[in-house]
Amino acid sequence: MTNDQYDVILMGGGLAGLTLSLQLKQENPNISILILEQRKNEAPNAAHKVGESTVELGTYYLREVLNLKDYLDAKQLPKHGLRFFFSPQHKDNLSRRVELGPRERLPVPSHQLDRGSFENELIQRSKAAGNELQLGCRVKSVEFGTPLHTVTYTIAGQEHTVQAKWTVDCTGRGAILKRQMGFQKPVDHNINAAWFRIKGEIDVQEWAADSAWSATLKPGLRRLGTVHLMDTGYWLWFIPLSSGNTSVGIVADPRFHDFTEYNTKDKAFEWIRKNEPQAFEKIGPRKDDVLDFLFLKHYSHHSGKLYSEDRWAVTGDSGVFLDPLYSPGTDFISMNNSWITDLITRDLAGEPIFIHADVYEKTHFGIFEHWIPTYLDKYQLMGNTQIMVAKIFWDWAVYWSFFTLLFTNKGYTNLRVLKTLFANPDSLGRQVGILNQKVQDLFIAWRPHDTHPIADRYVDPFDLACLRDFHHGLEIQYETPELLDKLTSNIRVIENFAAELFRHISHAVHGTPIDMPVDPYTMNLNQIDTAPDKGLLPDPAIKADIEALWLYNLSNA
Repeated sequence: MTNDQYDVILMGGGLAGLTLSLQLKQENPNISILILEQRKNEAPNAAHKVGESTVELGTYYLREVLNLKDYLDAKQLPKHGLRFFFSPQHKDNLSRRVELGPRERLPVPSHQLDRGSFENELIQRSKAAGNELQLGCRVKSVEFGTPLHTVTYTIAGQEHTVQAKWTVDCTGRGAILKRQMGFQKPVDHNINAAWFRIKGEIDVQEWAADSAWSATLKPGLRRLGTVHLMDTGYWLWFIPLSSGNTSVGIVADPRFHDFTEYNTKDKAFEWIRKNEPQAFEKIGPRKDDVLDFLFLKHYSHHSGKLYSEDRWAVTGDSGVFLDPLYSPGTDFISMNNSWITDLITRDLAGEPIFIHADVYEKTHFGIFEHWIPTYLDKYQLMGNTQIMVAKIFWDWAVYWSFFTLLFTNKGYTNLRVLKTLFANPDSLGRQVGILNQKVQDLFIAWRPHDTHPIADRYVDPFDLACLRDFHHGLEIQYETPELLDKLTSNIRVIENFAAELFRHISHAVHGTPIDMPVDPYTMNLNQIDTAPDKGLLPDPAIKADIEALWLYNLSNA
């Protein structure tokens, strides 16, 4: 180290800390930053950290905010969306399982990241930007002061101290500030995971000899997706890496699959043999090619604090984490880091930050808590093909139309936008949360009635006009008034999406009129109201979209 005092100390040099160091330097070229990282050497390729798959919000952050698009295009793999296989009655034949995913290359890109090579690149870029990095550090404590905080850490058993105006906890699950200050907070979502990286490619395109099935996608595209094999209580992932190797992971609800059944390499392979026999047929003989094996039990966690006017913050896994389904980890890092960068930039410029810190924290918690119903108790649905198709399309509609569009238009650091969306109980952002809860409850209520075996179908999200419009719209930049208008317009669309989905489900379950009015904010499958005070009537375009995702005949329901 060249100094004993800095503007910012980042405690942790993983994905969250390194991207934050670049973003801070981008906004404040003269800022002094020290990164304290526990790792002693470069990260290994292929067998480093989990979290290799990005989606639209996080990808925008990496490509456009941090200007990494040239590197990502050249050195990391393009991702062909999220790809799901259902129909658990056909686990021995992938070509017969209902498949959900895009056919054509996506207009808005995303990536499959080899976390080792990617973080090594971020280290080089951070150092080139003028940031200092100290490897082999173990942070022991932070003493908060005015105007400087003091960080105590060890290297090779030797204790050192260094001071900074700002300290940011990027230590991941080590969560040094959360543990020191006691703001741990549980979340009632108990899911476990185990994963490993295996040498070589695993291409699901090669799992079936059906030429018609193979021809539904251009060569190579199936392998480039994040592949999910699903059944009740679990999903099994396959993610290709730029090193030519493959990440494989089991994520399961212990109510259906006890963690002790897959918490070692040998047990994990046996679990795959039992639950996904075709997958085992392809990877079982390659057990000796496994590069690593890791696991996390009850990985979800909340936090009692994220941002402080006293010039400290937490980011990444040091703060909150919910679930890896839909690959949201980089999304939360992107929002987290953007709020922290704004706070630090304002503070170093002499601006008061109390209001911003308070609004950003409430917004962050609000978004996290809005997403909890998306996952809570939903692993029980993963063996229900029709429900999962509807759920995934609903979840993407909300994600693209609101949360991602807000990020790509810098809405999360715009107090006018945040106030309009979240300040009042009846504001638009709060409505989205209420609406999502009603739809997630609808999926649970539907489960006992969704007993139809479905196979031999391909479902493309971009067959739905509204999803296609939401996704393409992510590249459009709006001024604040137009952004708020667009968000309002998008929410009106997903209100109609929810109402039409309810019509179809209620008609299938109860035989209610397929054209009845529905209030999406009061709908209840167990208590049907065919004439609500604020009911929406069918919208022809949305009706066509719901029919595109509906996999069995209503007349036979």
